[in-house]
Amino acid sequence: MKIQLLEIGSETEQLSACRLSLLLDIETPQNQISTVLKLARQLLAVDYAVMQFHHEPYAWVSMSSGLKAYACSALFADLQAHVYVDDQHADYAAFVSEVSRLGLVAEPRLLVLNLRNTEGQSFGQVVFFDQQTAPFTQDQIQMLQELFINLIKHIELKIDYAELKEMNEQQSALNFSKTKFFQIIAHDLRAPFHGLLGFSEVLAQERDSLDEASIQNIADYLHDTTQSTYSLLESLLNWAMAEGGRFVFHPINFQLKQASKIVFDVLNGLAIKKKIQLIDTVPEEIKVFADINMVTSVIQNLVSNALKFTHMDGTGVVKITAELSEKGVEISIQDTGLGMTPQQIEQLFQPRLTVSFKGTDGEKGMGLGLVLCKRFVEINQGEIEVYSKEGEGTLFKVTLPQAESHLALGASQKRIEVSP
Repeated sequence: MKIQLLEIGSETEQLSACRLSLLLDIETPQNQISTVLKLARQLLAVDYAVMQFHHEPYAWVSMSSGLKAYACSALFADLQAHVYVDDQHADYAAFVSEVSRLGLVAEPRLLVLNLRNTEGQSFGQVVFFDQQTAPFTQDQIQMLQELFINLIKHIELKIDYAELKEMNEQQSALNFSKTKFFQIIAHDLRAPFHGLLGFSEVLAQERDSLDEASIQNIADYLHDTTQSTYSLLESLLNWAMAEGGRFVFHPINFQLKQASKIVFDVLNGLAIKKKIQLIDTVPEEIKVFADINMVTSVIQNLVSNALKFTHMDGTGVVKITAELSEKGVEISIQDTGLGMTPQQIEQLFQPRLTVSFKGTDGEKGMGLGLVLCKRFVEINQGEIEVYSKEGEGTLFKVTLPQAESHLALGASQKRIEVSP
């Protein structure tokens, strides 16, 4: 049997599974495994060296012609209980037999060193052998151990660095996600305040010219809008990222009308101000299985954008509808507004906070909430689509799972990480 050696690169397609080897730059010109094994062979004056880490598919074979890969697993797995094995060890003959069986060399002299971390756990082995007869000296073995103690410390530093780098990248992504989240909260709350500020200004500046009925109507509107806005704020706060930067995902069976009514109550004041007819025809009987807070925010963002880009000449209409389809519950938010070009549609769900189009009243910032809208729909196992033509309005369709009788209210609660 002859060992089959592979060139590192195109022949080692499982290299991605070699975590520790990759940390030691196995596939780069700065290959530290090659350097250490070559130095160790020179120290021992030996022809061959093989290094393998546990749970990696390749062993690395160093010889005079360079470093090659050997496809195998669990090489010398029985060594984990030993610091090293030389010709004085009781199991020496068994290890020699193992090397011979692999076809590396016939009846070699052998030295096997166990690689242990600072906690004493074995994570690999390195084997030295050739066909010479002179035994390895204790000085050679001691120097070899010191060399690999330094390598082990280097590996542990590499692991710590890689983990810290990953944590830093995760934290950066989390910070970006938090920033977007708070921007979207501000975006969601700004729309109802247009109505609150407008009617409170009328009440403050024109109090003397208003009769009691008008004052009562304004007071009722302010109360209803404030109540609805508070309800929306409460819903938004329920999403607050939990420990680890994760949203609480709590799907339940609920009437879709509950979400659409909140949105209607919050945004109808803005619609009236812009002379747009906001219509909610979602049937009372339609139920979905989803997170009600996420669904409310999705509808609110889509309706808010529809109002933003619908004409203010009294002819504008924004309509919220829903119906059952083969895929589930299909929610439609349709407007008679400005519409979009194909290029604008392509950018809608891209995570670019700089994209901005002006609304019919000079509003800025279209699409700020659409990235998270898409994510919320996907978390709820749904789909979101957009159909639009410039000058002819826009239609957003959101499909969500239909509520089923066997799904109990509040049946599940998960934590879902939302990446930027």
